[in-house]
Amino acid sequence: MIEAVNPPDWEKPKGYSNGMLVDGERLYTGGQIGWNKDQVFEHLDFVGQLEQTLANIAAIVRAAGGEVTDIVRLTWFITDKKEYMARQKEVGAAYRKIMGRHFPTMSVIVVAGLIEDAAMVEIEATAEIGKSQKEA
Repeated sequence: MIEAVNPPDWEKPKGYSNGMLVDGERLYTGGQIGWNKDQVFEHLDFVGQLEQTLANIAAIVRAAGGEVTDIVRLTWFITDKKEYMARQKEVGAAYRKIMGRHFPTMSVIVVAGLIEDAAMVEIEATAEIGKSQKEA
């Protein structure tokens, strides 16, 4: 069984789903960027967009019935390696604010640009819903 997952208070996506839940357990998110639930960028800086992007992923995971500790993989696409490297302390603080001390497998890929011109980061996630509670 495959079910689309979109947080209920978000602007309805056009032509895609924010997440796809397979068999009630495996969640794949679409690439999330640093805009809010109304698809408006509140931050034009890398760290602000990163925090919003991670918050968006957390909202999708929760809409599927999970928690951030269910996330098993993150793939980051960033447009500015130098800014990412120069702001590691702030990146870490923004990450921990949303994800706590949960560190799934991750890849960071530098890209020339993203579809939304204002976006500086896009992140995809994979989660195994309910697995972290079963293991605890």
